[in-house]
Amino acid sequence: MATLIFIGGGARSGKSSAAVHRALSLPAPRVFIATAEARDEEMRARIRAHQEERQAGFETLEAPRDLAHAVQQNHHAHVLLIDCLTLWLSNLLLDDLSDQAIDDATTAWLDAVADHPGNVIVVANEVGQGIVPDNALSRRFRDLAGRLNQRVAQCADLVEIRFFGLGVTLKDLSAAAGVSR
Repeated sequence: MATLIFIGGGARSGKSSAAVHRALSLPAPRVFIATAEARDEEMRARIRAHQEERQAGFETLEAPRDLAHAVQQNHHAHVLLIDCLTLWLSNLLLDDLSDQAIDDATTAWLDAVADHPGNVIVVANEVGQGIVPDNALSRRFRDLAGRLNQRVAQCADLVEIRFFGLGVTLKDLSAAAGVSR
């Protein structure tokens, strides 16, 4: 059964760095599951920066859509680091999936995570603290991201939100159970 660690926050809050640091503190093998797609030069530069930050501590797997399969195929890994759920959701929206299909994909992924024998660290953006978006697609994305984050937080053993490079623990079942990580 997996230990699920969920790290969220806004843009440039330090969530990816915190996730990498936590993953590197755990024993190898480690697999980084990347959901981003390099659709333009700016995104390619962001991906390169993340790769440099990870260095050689990870095997990298690109899985922009089928996260359940990516988790199922990596039971050998002591640590899976998925960065990020928000981009995964964007990819599904760009594929024109229905809300139900996205919910089904989320359920399949969470089931795969529950079956993983190691640690799963997940990064996601908090996108609901700003203004109400001015168009239907943006509002749908915000609403779906909020529901996705809630579902993951409910399943997670540890939930941390990042602000200004600092983490605030919202949930820690290991502390309640007296278990150390």
